[in-house]
Amino acid sequence: MGGGARLLGASSLLLALACAQPAATPGVVQINARDIPERIPGPMSGFGPFDTYSDALISACSMMLKQPHATAGRKSDMNFRLRWDLSQEYCAWIYYTPDERFEMSMMSVTTIQDARGKRSCRLPPKVDDARYPPESLGYVYLLHTHPYEGELTEQDIRYIVTMGLEHGWEVKTKAGMLRLSLVAFFSASNDLANPTCDGFFQYTPASGDLSKWTQERNQWRRQSIGSVTWIDAQHYRIDRH
Repeated sequence: MGGGARLLGASSLLLALACAQPAATPGVVQINARDIPERIPGPMSGFGPFDTYSDALISACSMMLKQPHATAGRKSDMNFRLRWDLSQEYCAWIYYTPDERFEMSMMSVTTIQDARGKRSCRLPPKVDDARYPPESLGYVYLLHTHPYEGELTEQDIRYIVTMGLEHGWEVKTKAGMLRLSLVAFFSASNDLANPTCDGFFQYTPASGDLSKWTQERNQWRRQSIGSVTWIDAQHYRIDRH
């Protein structure tokens, strides 16, 4: 998935390269972008399971944004350039199990970035949860973090469509049908030790809906950004509201 911000300054880039290899983090799998594995382990230790997708989604937001260098804070802050250079994106699946509960996979992080000016992570297409047959899992949310409040990128949109073609566009749950979605969490906090989950961008291929969710006074508010229309297998347009 791609964060899409610009690198700011050659000196900061050198510092980023020097610090690019983080220490091993529990629950995080380091991914080589040139050799992406087919599966990522699940479930995530210390996460759920949850009875509702909303509880799973909000808990995942907090857990993922608290990972090392997952957020760079606000772009207006004087330290943003350094924080951006050190930032990492994290990816994970939220999936539905035969026990009718929602789990999260381990998180993936790609330490070597393949495009200047962007942050991205690579997520294996399937979850390996030894408790269940592979075909019994339902893929509900493809999650990733953005280092700041940046919209979804072309890479984001294309990858979730690829996953929909592989897994299907909907999952049957005890609460009804849920549509596969791409979610990008962000924090507006400059407290990197305790970042807040302030919102997320969401794209649902089955409906084409592109939206932004923000949290204010413990209430979640949805703003429709627009809709994605696929012209053919390779091209799409975004009609903004």
